Amino acid sequence: MLTKTITIKNPSGLHARPATAFVQKASAYPCNVNLIKGSKKINGKSIMGLMTLAAKQGEELILEVDGPEEEVALDELTKVLEAEHL
Repeated sequence: MLTKTITIKNPSGLHARPATAFVQKASAYPCNVNLIKGSKKINGKSIMGLMTLAAKQGEELILEVDGPEEEVALDELTKVLEAEHL
């Protein structure tokens, strides 16, 4: 299992467009993907779960990836979360 702390850089936070991009990218990998904000842990392949985090610019999330292709998935998903515009 790999984990990484990510800071949301998008001025609009993790709104619908970046959340959709994240879920699409996460779903392309066979590994398990979770996002953690505070005490809340959600399935990173669930758009509804992602939206419940209501992550705003500057907030930190923990990205947790476990399984086949986890290294590549961690790198690609980090790019989506740290993008300033999507």
